[in-house]
Amino acid sequence: METQRRTLVKAVLWNVLGLFTMSLVGLVTTGSAVVGGTIALLNTAVGLCCYFLYERIWARITWGRRHV
Repeated sequence: METQRRTLVKAVLWNVLGLFTMSLVGLVTTGSAVVGGTIALLNTAVGLCCYFLYERIWARITWGRRHV
């Protein structure tokens, strides 16, 4: 089972990558760095919370695991 700290670090790093990607997409789509950045920040905040909860739920599910 993975620790909550590890799950949090993974979630933050994944979302930093997503923030940069979404910022670029937002800039290209809207033509505005401010609007694109705001969309990216909101998306990242929601995504971080959802990803963390998703990982913690799956950490408790034993289905499909092999114990060595």
